[in-house]
Amino acid sequence: MGRTIRTKEYALFIERMKKARLESGLRQIDVAKAMKRPQSYISRVESGEYRLDILEVKKFAKLYKKSIDYFVK
Repeated sequence: MGRTIRTKEYALFIERMKKARLESGLRQIDVAKAMKRPQSYISRVESGEYRLDILEVKKFAKLYKKSIDYFVK
């Protein structure tokens, strides 16, 4: 198994990512299509396998109609 990139803070960030997607009524496949990525990418983001940079967070925030602050508070 590989190393995890999930610190306690990052785990909270990931929880907010999942919650925001669910609150916006989107499935992973819907997000993947909107972002022109495979569904597996969204799954790996939500499982903490991929660490996002701020530009990617901005795209998710726009799609989920949330401020960036929502994810990093």
